[in-house]
Amino acid sequence: MSHSAIPTKIAMDKATIDAHIHRLAEKIVARNPIAADLVLLGILRRGRPLAERIAAHIGTLTGVTPAVGSLATTLYRDDFHTGADASKVRGDTHFDFTLDDRVVLLVDDVLAAGRTIRAAIDETMDYGRPRQIQLACLIDRGGRELPIQPDYLGETLSVPTTQWVACRFEESDGEDVVYLEERTHTL
Repeated sequence: MSHSAIPTKIAMDKATIDAHIHRLAEKIVARNPIAADLVLLGILRRGRPLAERIAAHIGTLTGVTPAVGSLATTLYRDDFHTGADASKVRGDTHFDFTLDDRVVLLVDDVLAAGRTIRAAIDETMDYGRPRQIQLACLIDRGGRELPIQPDYLGETLSVPTTQWVACRFEESDGEDVVYLEERTHTL
């Protein structure tokens, strides 16, 4: 069975996304006044451009732009089994800084079940021993299966299980918009 989705409604436009990113950066700076201690890891795929934008705003606010890297959590997910199709792995984990004794801010576009964030925490710990791990998400759509909550959140959307929240960013998709899409299933 494959899944596809059909855009049905715009949940956020570019101006709303930008406003949320700015507010997220302000909240992050308020809690982390020493920006040099902070590094951001964007969860691939759309957490990376979001992390880069947040870091740029932090740089504007503090004069110090935190380093940004990427996490490809697929191999750490509890639904990825040994021998599974390697083509499901999208992107590579990449960063060129230490995580030891740093405040690591995990960044993702949409928080749902919490399993991707759990995988990101596991992967982060394999690369070092951060002083602290925090989480920033643009959207919380609910449906948690694990006890994970964001430290910084743009917006909570009440979305039925028949819909998918699809973030699109200029860097990867050519537009800044968040769609609610109807899920369709095909054999």
